[in-house]
Amino acid sequence: MSKIKMNPIVEMDGDEMTRVIWQEIKDELLSPFLELNTEYYDLGLPNRDATSDRVTVEAAEAAKRLHVAVKCATITPNAQRVEEYKLHEMWKSPNATIRAALDGTVFRAPIMTPRIKPVVSTWEAPITIARHAYGDVYKATEYRVPGPGRAELIFTGKNGESFRETVYDYECAGVLQSMFNKDTSIEAFARSCFEYALSVRQDLWFSTKDTISKQYDQTFKFIFQRVFDAEYAEKFAAAGIEYFYTLIDDAVARVIRSKGGFIWACKNYDGDVMSDMVSTAFGSLAMMTSVLVSPDGNFEYEAAHGTVTRHYYRYLKGEQTSTNPVATIFAWSGALRKRGELDGNRELADFAGRLESAVLGTINSGTMTGDLALLCRDPDVKKVTTAQFIAAVRKKLEG
Repeated sequence: MSKIKMNPIVEMDGDEMTRVIWQEIKDELLSPFLELNTEYYDLGLPNRDATSDRVTVEAAEAAKRLHVAVKCATITPNAQRVEEYKLHEMWKSPNATIRAALDGTVFRAPIMTPRIKPVVSTWEAPITIARHAYGDVYKATEYRVPGPGRAELIFTGKNGESFRETVYDYECAGVLQSMFNKDTSIEAFARSCFEYALSVRQDLWFSTKDTISKQYDQTFKFIFQRVFDAEYAEKFAAAGIEYFYTLIDDAVARVIRSKGGFIWACKNYDGDVMSDMVSTAFGSLAMMTSVLVSPDGNFEYEAAHGTVTRHYYRYLKGEQTSTNPVATIFAWSGALRKRGELDGNRELADFAGRLESAVLGTINSGTMTGDLALLCRDPDVKKVTTAQFIAAVRKKLEG
C-alpha cells in the first residue's frame, strides 16, 4: 500500500514520558501509513536551555508560516527542575511563549467513550473550555520583596506620567506581581469564541470576577458584550444559541448542574485550571483535545496534560508503564486533519479520522491503559502497557 503524501506541519518535540510516547506514535501509527512531512523543533528542556529558549520562538514563527503545528508536552521548570537539569535559568512556559506569539484561543474538549462515565452524573455531552491564550499570570513580572518598602503601580504615557498608585506599603518581606493584557487580544479572544460557538452551534458562556477586579476583569466583560452586541447577536439568534456572562464562581455551580454540550470561555489561568477539572471529571487528563486557534488562521494541536514525570522515572529504570497516549495521538490526528482540510487533501483528513476511530475502538473493545481501567467498572476490561495499547490501535488501523 502506497503511503499518503502531505505538505509539512510544524513538529514540536517535548519532554520525559510524553517524548518517549511521541516517538512510538510516529513509528507505529504514522510513518507506516504516511510520508510524514514535518519541520522539526526540539522543545525538550535540555535543548531549550542550550538555545537560551530561542528554539521555542523559532517554532512559534514556523507555526505562523506553515499554519499547522503539533506539540508534545513540555516541562515548565521550577526551582527543583533548574537543579535537576542544571539549567542556566528558570525558563518561561513554552506554551505561554507560543500562545503569546500566535495570540490565539485554546479550545479544549474531553474525548468521550461509552466505556468511561463522567464523574458528574448529569453530564451527557462534552464541555469545551475556550481559554484566552495571552498575557495574565503567564507573562507576569514578579519580584521577591526583601523587606519594608513601598510598591507602586506606575503607567507612563507617551506624553509623560499619567498614573501612579501605591500597591502596598510593606512592613516586612513578601512578594509582588504585575500582569497585563490588551484590548486587541481580548477582542480577538471574543471573536474566536463567538465564531467557534456558531461553527458548532453551541451556547457560549463567559465568566470572570468583575465584582472584585473592577478594571482588569471588567474590561474582559465589557469587550465581550460590545463585540457580541455589534457583530454576533443576530447571528446567535438565527442559530438558536445563546451567549451569556456570569461570575466565575456562579459558572462553576452552573457547570456542575448542567448536562454539558456548551462552550465555557475563561481567562488564561482560569481556563488552565478549569480544563483540568472538566477533563478529570469526564474521565482523564489524557482524554482531552487541545487546539490553539489564532485570529489569522494558524492552528497548534497539543495534549493538555503534562510530561508524566512519575512514569518517566520508572521508564528510566527499565520498567514498563501504562501511560495513556490518547491525547497525544489526538493531537497528531487533529493536526493531520487540519493540514488535509487546508490543502484539500481528503486522503490525509480521512486517515486522521480512521486513526481516531481506531483509538476509540480499542478502548471500547475493553483494551485500555491503567488510568482508564481504574475508571471502568466493566468486567471485560484488559489493562495493557502503553506499547501494547499502541500496538492494538495499529492492528485496528490496519484492519
